[in-house]
Amino acid sequence: MSTPNFLLSNGKNMPMVGLGTWRSPPEVITQAVKDAIDIGYRHFDCAHIYGNEAQIGAAITEKLKEGVITRDQLFITSKLWNTHHRPDLVRTACETSIRNLGVDYLDLYLMHWPMAYKSGDVLYPTCPDTGKAVFEDIDFVDTWKAMENLVEAGLCHAIGVSNFNEQQINRLLSVAKLKPVVLQIECHPYLRQKSLITLCYDNAIAVTAYSSLGSAHTPYEKPGAYPLLKHPVILEIAEKYDRTPAQVLLRYQTQSGIIVIPRSISKHHMYENFKKIWDFGLDNDDLQAIDDLDCNGRFMTMKAAYGHPHHPFELDSAKQMENHNRNV
Repeated sequence: MSTPNFLLSNGKNMPMVGLGTWRSPPEVITQAVKDAIDIGYRHFDCAHIYGNEAQIGAAITEKLKEGVITRDQLFITSKLWNTHHRPDLVRTACETSIRNLGVDYLDLYLMHWPMAYKSGDVLYPTCPDTGKAVFEDIDFVDTWKAMENLVEAGLCHAIGVSNFNEQQINRLLSVAKLKPVVLQIECHPYLRQKSLITLCYDNAIAVTAYSSLGSAHTPYEKPGAYPLLKHPVILEIAEKYDRTPAQVLLRYQTQSGIIVIPRSISKHHMYENFKKIWDFGLDNDDLQAIDDLDCNGRFMTMKAAYGHPHHPFELDSAKQMENHNRNV
């Protein structure tokens, strides 16, 4: 069966399972994307900062030439990086991703973070004394207004944001000419984000979850006593439904209307994540048991940007660490 779609507020359909491409090495991602297209993936989550959009574009171009897919069957997301928040840089940044991906437009362009770094080609401008990112005083509202022009110019069909908190979403909604169509956030049983998700649904903003399987590839703290994929509650539920822990975690999200973008370069795992999560449903007791794992446990804390006035969850992360230290 084909993957279900989520109807976005702009009237376009977004496949509820996409392929995440963060940390997918450039030398293997071309083949991985070709394999994914052959499996049936049509939604690809990309970003300039991932450093592999040209290699993803090579795979897309090849499959388009072969006639395996047409452009209108694909849903391609990219993201505006922090060093390109200055309004006069936004269009060029978007055009660079479009060119690298080998397409004429993006289906969705997200502001990757609300924080602006020092403008320029150095993607991680760093202060040598502190090791922290070098900030620039650019309001994300001004960046958003420049992104709105991308839709009017036909460079992307929709715009949205990533890693914004509730206050930032509300502020954007109060001034936006085009409201965000999607919010992409870290979301998994250790970090449910229910209040933020409710705010999005109340405003017809779709939610995409990253790190929905937890994260073994992060320099930050690992919340919870177990990696998510090895938590006894998840393992027990997986055994009950004769599914893998990953399939349980993905179904947990999609059953709540949340779009997922699991990362993989393994053809087997891509198949399992894409094809095997639609022919079963978790019952209410199991959903509650997974809900109960919530510990406000964030993997992606973005510590390098602590101190930025627009950091979306610095205080949240500080409280989490304070609670952790109190319980140790």
